[in-house]
Amino acid sequence: MSGSPDRTTLGRRGFVVGTAATAAGAALAGPLAGTARAATFGYSDDGTNYVIDTGANLVFKVRKSNGDLSSLVYRGVEYQGYGGMNSHIESGLGSSTVTIRQSGSTILVSVTYGTLRHYYAARSGENNVYLWTNKADTSVSATRFIVRVKAGLFLNDQPDSYTYAPTTIEASDVFRKSDGQTRSKHFSRLRVMDYDYVGWTTGSVGLWMVRSNHEKASGGPFYRSLLRHQSADGGGLYEILYYGQNQTEEQRFGLQGPYVIAFTDGGAPSSSLFPGTLTTSWADSLGLSGYVSASGRGRVAGVGITGRDTAYAYTVGLANSAAQYWGSARASDGYYAISGVLPGTYTLTVFKGELAVYTTSVTVTAGGTTTLNSIAIPSTNDPSNASAIWRINDWNGTPSGFKNADLMTYAHPSDTRAAAWTGNVVIGSGSETSAFPCYLWKDVNSGLLVYFRLTAAQAAAAHTLRIGVTTAYANGRPQVVVNDTWTSAIPSPPTQPNTRSLTNGSYRGNNHTFTYSVPASAWLADTSQYNVLRINVVSGSGTTSYLSAGTSIDAIDLLN
Repeated sequence: MSGSPDRTTLGRRGFVVGTAATAAGAALAGPLAGTARAATFGYSDDGTNYVIDTGANLVFKVRKSNGDLSSLVYRGVEYQGYGGMNSHIESGLGSSTVTIRQSGSTILVSVTYGTLRHYYAARSGENNVYLWTNKADTSVSATRFIVRVKAGLFLNDQPDSYTYAPTTIEASDVFRKSDGQTRSKHFSRLRVMDYDYVGWTTGSVGLWMVRSNHEKASGGPFYRSLLRHQSADGGGLYEILYYGQNQTEEQRFGLQGPYVIAFTDGGAPSSSLFPGTLTTSWADSLGLSGYVSASGRGRVAGVGITGRDTAYAYTVGLANSAAQYWGSARASDGYYAISGVLPGTYTLTVFKGELAVYTTSVTVTAGGTTTLNSIAIPSTNDPSNASAIWRINDWNGTPSGFKNADLMTYAHPSDTRAAAWTGNVVIGSGSETSAFPCYLWKDVNSGLLVYFRLTAAQAAAAHTLRIGVTTAYANGRPQVVVNDTWTSAIPSPPTQPNTRSLTNGSYRGNNHTFTYSVPASAWLADTSQYNVLRINVVSGSGTTSYLSAGTSIDAIDLLN
């Protein structure tokens, strides 16, 4: 492969990923990027595969027996394959019915496996493979498409790339390197709403997976899951159709796509391929199972949102059992618009950061725009508005700001880069939030102490203590003790995902607030002394260490 490796990353936070903003100025970004070669758009049958030539610089093959993507040749170089495996849905579908047809400037390969329908499309003159997947039910375990890329074609130089390391520390998918840093394919850093594409570039060749709009996925805009991995034997790019790890919603069914495998001459993929901007009117007549054209979809628009905390970004989400969508509220006035929505009635949720602060119902019709008047978020819906004697962190639905919070989206808690999970907190020290660990576990740091003083008037009254959490593992939840004299009841566990979470890069679960009514008799009468709050993690589930029962913290406060 020609060209020297380019270590400059595209996108946010050091990953080769992208949003519309990062791709807008890419000079080589278009789907026709690159010098055209002498080729003819069309397909052939080599006996084992359908061979599709895009008429540009890309030739790909689809296995006739099972629908695997068995070859990706760009500018004469084979990119597909590591470990002798093809690219495919899940780990491969098995024996399938595979057909091909050409209609003008489009070639469509259709794969049928039981109730599953999967499609590949090529457009004349484009270095892209368009994909759709329709999972109708649970009879097929189809939760991802993975592009398997040969080793050595792209640098494995991202600081948190998935690397098979010498020591396996959890299950068979979390590893520790010799320097103590941890790696896992689960550590993506990014929420779904943070990226439009993911991939690699050498400076002269770019290989990208452009995600779909995820309308039939689950977990909402803040969900994290596999994006890509690199290791000594090759790399993988993922489009996640449904993922069960730390999942907060039931699986949705139906057609997802298009998502796009895009080759470029080193630049970002064209922004015209991004979810929300990709127009595929050419696909309207292809007969894809479950396909709904733009004319069969609607739009929701809101004139604004008042009662916002302007220190935070606000997101508006739509969700029902069939589909999910989201959009950002404009910082100046809260205006939002969400297009391409399937007809139906949805729950509309306004999020401050990742904390739901308002919900309503909205109905979308085909070809129409549902216009909503200005939403006024009641003051009581945002827990930050409550008057507090003291507060650790602010309420935003995430553990951001707490000790180790940022690291935990791309590392295991045992990672050598993590600060000590123990250590007590003193209110008024100025380091209350940064000293407080983002996660608490029964077997690691349960019993954390918070020291604080009260005035005589405050000590003479009962107060409400609130602890907000974002998820929990093995039903871990906080029980509190004040001054070793008053102990709260053990609270009931809220509904949370039943898989790993805190150890595989995700704090996103179901936000929940625990409240404790602390009587005046629990406080110290001597105002010169510190009251001591002990936070224990309780649960009869979990195992040991970082897989003992645990929880992720959003905020803690003592109300007036």
